[in-house]
Amino acid sequence: MNSRKPTLEKISPEFGSSMRVVKHGAYIGEKKPFWHFHPEIELVYVNKGKGKRHIGNHLSYFNNSQLLLIGSNLPHNGFTDRFTVNGSETVVQFLPEFLGEHFFEIPEMEKINNLFERAKNGILFGIPTKKKLGKKIEKLPEKEGFKKILTLLEILHQLAKAEDYTILNAEGYTFEAEPQDSAKIDIIFKHVNENFKEHISLDEIADKVSMTVPAFCRYFKKVTGKTFTKLVNEYRVVHATKLLNESQMSITDISFECGFNNFSHFNKLFKEFTGKSASKYRSELKLMVK
Repeated sequence: MNSRKPTLEKISPEFGSSMRVVKHGAYIGEKKPFWHFHPEIELVYVNKGKGKRHIGNHLSYFNNSQLLLIGSNLPHNGFTDRFTVNGSETVVQFLPEFLGEHFFEIPEMEKINNLFERAKNGILFGIPTKKKLGKKIEKLPEKEGFKKILTLLEILHQLAKAEDYTILNAEGYTFEAEPQDSAKIDIIFKHVNENFKEHISLDEIADKVSMTVPAFCRYFKKVTGKTFTKLVNEYRVVHATKLLNESQMSITDISFECGFNNFSHFNKLFKEFTGKSASKYRSELKLMVK
C-alpha cells in the first residue's frame, strides 16, 4: 500500500485556539520534505538552522536564520535540514479569515491585507525585521488566548510596515496547483531531491509517475513553467551553494559532487542561476563571514 503523505495538508489548531503555533527545538532528525500547500497563511522563523527553501518556483539555500511569510495555497517543501546548537524553528499557521470573514478588510487592517496579498508569492524578510521580531515570534507558543491573538496582530502589523523584504516569486507564480497534480509533483521532487547527484533520465522519471516521456515533458512544463532538466540543474546549483558555504572542497570537486560531469557547464549554469561565478560567490561569502 502506498502511504505517501497527503499533499493538501490538513492543519488542525489545538483545542480552544484558532491558529496553530509550533516550535521545534534541537535537531529533529532528517525531516523528509514533501511538496504541499494549504489555505492557511504560514509564518516561519528559523533561528540558527540551515537548509534549502523551495517555495513555488523559488529555490535557494540559507544558513543561520530566516523569516518567511507564505501565503494561502502557495506550494512549498519543508525547510530546515538541520539546526545548529540551540537552533529552533517556530511555525505559525492561520486561515486568512481566522478572525472572521471581513476582519482584515476593515480600513485599519489594510496594510496587513496587502501583506497577505504579497505573501501569495512568498516573502523573505531582511535582517533588521528578523532581529526585531524573532524573539516575539518565538514567545508566541507560550501566550494564551487573547494575548496570543494580540501578539500575532502586532507581529503582522510590523511585517506589513517592514521595507526590508524580498518577494520570492517576483515574476509571479506558475505552478497550477491541483491536488492531484501536487501528488505527482511531490513524487517527482522527492525523486530529484534524493537522486540529483546522479544522472536522472527522462525515462526513469516519467516511469515514476506512469507517463510516457513526451506526455511527462508536456505535463511538467505546464505545471511548473520550466523543463525537467532545468529543475534538476537548479537543485544541483542550490546544493553547490550549500557546499561552497559549508565545505572546504575545491570548486571542481563541488561541481562533480553535485552531479555535473562537465566543469564549464557547471560554471555556466551556476552563473545563470546566481548571477555570479562560483569562485566569486565563495569569495563574497568569505567577506560576509569576516
